[in-house]
Amino acid sequence: MPRTRKEPDFEQSLAELESLVTRMEQGDMTLEQSLEAFENGVKLTRECQQRLEKAEQRVQVLIEQNGELTAKPLEAFDQE
Repeated sequence: MPRTRKEPDFEQSLAELESLVTRMEQGDMTLEQSLEAFENGVKLTRECQQRLEKAEQRVQVLIEQNGELTAKPLEAFDQE
């Protein structure tokens, strides 16, 4: 069975993105290195955004209704 590569979690991706930005801000990269770093940064940004969206979908707010706690999706509050 082929080994599946585990994707880094949100914190790891964010730390890698921050490190990448720091290296780019130093200005020591060639144009080609900068373009490659930029492409990697865009990829990391998209991965982080997707993870945040998934986390938001999982967030539920507990509200009390008729003496019972009921799970209500977070999006429902945006529409009220």
